[in-house]
Amino acid sequence: MADPTKSPPLNRPSVIAAHELIKPHIHYTPVLTNTTLNDLASTPQSATALADTPWAGQTPANPKLRFYFKCENLQKVGAFKVRGAFHALKRLMAEEGWEEGGGREKGVVTHSSGNHAQALALAARTMGIPAYIVMPTISTPTKIAATKGYGATVIFSGSTSTEREAVVKDVIKDTGARLIPPYDHPDIMLGQGTLGIELQEQAEKIIAAEKGKDKGLDAIIAPCGGGGMLSGTALSCEGTGIYAFGAEPEFQGGDDCKRGLEQGKRIETVKTLTIADGLRTPVGAYPWMVIHDRKLVRQMFSVTEEQIKAALKLVLERMKIVVEPSAVVGLATALYNEDFRRIVESEGGELGWDLGIVVSGGNTSVEAISKMFAVSDKVAERQEGVVSLDGKKTVENVAG
Repeated sequence: MADPTKSPPLNRPSVIAAHELIKPHIHYTPVLTNTTLNDLASTPQSATALADTPWAGQTPANPKLRFYFKCENLQKVGAFKVRGAFHALKRLMAEEGWEEGGGREKGVVTHSSGNHAQALALAARTMGIPAYIVMPTISTPTKIAATKGYGATVIFSGSTSTEREAVVKDVIKDTGARLIPPYDHPDIMLGQGTLGIELQEQAEKIIAAEKGKDKGLDAIIAPCGGGGMLSGTALSCEGTGIYAFGAEPEFQGGDDCKRGLEQGKRIETVKTLTIADGLRTPVGAYPWMVIHDRKLVRQMFSVTEEQIKAALKLVLERMKIVVEPSAVVGLATALYNEDFRRIVESEGGELGWDLGIVVSGGNTSVEAISKMFAVSDKVAERQEGVVSLDGKKTVENVAG
């Protein structure tokens, strides 16, 4: 990889510079709003919804929230990861002696469960460089196929970061390829943070158009796996007055960043099979410095598998966009985590908060979504409009 000590300083101006460098290679993804989800988030949860949660029996929060969804599911390769991949690769290519030392022929290597894999494969193909991608055998078939489709050589490994990194070392030994890590490098973090710059600009324009106010976001909430995108987003917020929050799945200890902050020490190993498969990794050392040491992320929150599924269903049905489970942990937090909702209620008051939500990717499949929301044949027929309320299937001249 490029020498981290030679990377630009980790600050907002460096994120802006990274944006200028990668602009020709990325989509300026849209920011969407949704009144239905705003209304839902601005309504207190019921006592039934809070039963069997840490907030059972408590008075529910009553925040006022307006969402601004940064739709990185519409980014190239279907995820934000292409930002960091292009930035890191272009920085590597600019390194003194890289080309003369045969860097272009030796190629690049990384390990990833899918989104960074596709991102680096595309970036390398664009630049005419070989790419070797180490993927865990548990990676989804669609992500494996897409990575191969971008021309990369795929090598399989075990599921943990330790197992993946061991295979990467073998590839480097055999090929001389340079490592482009999925998240634990300043160049990656700065590249991912460019989505935060765009989101801030886009939301400010929407707010001005709708309310006639010269006002930006109050906060941004982003998913956290390895922490590259969360830390980059936090850097993009530095000095703006915009808070950065992080969200994780709690299943099987997937909320390592949240637990690490509580313990004051980074947790280096995670083994979770959360449905948010893009977040099954521990926070890296460089992101941890931004999140913990510099305290640029105000707080971390975690959500359950059922809350992730509920948020995913809302996005599919109400926003009409296809996203992966990892992409909705921020929305799930805003809708269902009472600790977060109480912060908004307390600090936002009657005016509430304008909240940016990073929708990190859309790399899933019809089969995966179908299984996630599988119901009985009887229920399915009713949902499809095949069976009427009285259970009959008689249909004639029904208007659309």
